[in-house]
Amino acid sequence: MGYNASNNGLFQRNGNFFQKLALSGPHPVGQLDREVFLLKSQAVAQYLPFLRRYARALTGSQHSGDAYVSATLEALIGDPDVIDEAGGPRVALYRLFTKLWNSVAVNGENSPADPDMPADLRLASLTPKPRQAFLLVALEGFSEEDAAKILDVDVATLRSLVEESGRELAAEIATDVLIIEDETFIAMDLETLVESLGHRVLGIARTHTEALTIARKKAPGLILADIQLADGSSGLDAVNELLKSFEVPVIFITAYPERFLTGERPEPAFLIAKPFQPAMVSAIASQALFFARNAKNRKKEPTH
Repeated sequence: MGYNASNNGLFQRNGNFFQKLALSGPHPVGQLDREVFLLKSQAVAQYLPFLRRYARALTGSQHSGDAYVSATLEALIGDPDVIDEAGGPRVALYRLFTKLWNSVAVNGENSPADPDMPADLRLASLTPKPRQAFLLVALEGFSEEDAAKILDVDVATLRSLVEESGRELAAEIATDVLIIEDETFIAMDLETLVESLGHRVLGIARTHTEALTIARKKAPGLILADIQLADGSSGLDAVNELLKSFEVPVIFITAYPERFLTGERPEPAFLIAKPFQPAMVSAIASQALFFARNAKNRKKEPTH
């Protein structure tokens, strides 16, 4: 990650936030209690930079996000046993943060989106629960089971929330989509799904050549591509050729994802296995567009 948690006041050279309060506060009693407390603080400390990232994306403000993280740590110091909940310290930390966040009434409201705001701040315009679900899965990389535990919902509800976030976010970042897929029914399903999210389908390409022809008429804002096409051509080759001309987020859809997740060569950033769940395509499409827009905005920012 780009930032160092030691710069924000939660960590200091002479000990972290937990250690300072553990040594000065009344909570741990006796040497054994103090040692256990510090061990728990060390288990949590490694996740603080990521919690700060999540808090900033959720609140749309570093100052506000850090305030919630600090409040979470205060609550954890008051009840260190919270970290021992099932799911491990990372899930427990985010779960505690979520309880605090949801306890503030104003966080249950969504605010209208400013069309000129950066992509990361556009998340603030999403309905709160779907926004949390999206960020936990897409930004923080939690499994569906762990994200559901953090939000205190079942997995089916979590999937529904992620799908809702996809629709809401797509409405804010609607774009033109090129589908590269040779199987007619799958292509039709993808077309219906993409349009239901508020996007426009530029066309459906069934071969390498068709993909290049469609994209050269109008550059897509997102590509959904099968890797192995029926005529023997490669969706991967078509995408690589298009990427020489313009930047675009790409989601690969394949029946053989294990062939591309070997760790032996650069792997696709976004990969969906067939058969796919519509909610998964929705979430990953929104994720790809969100991070692509965010990266583009960062490039526009002046350097100092």
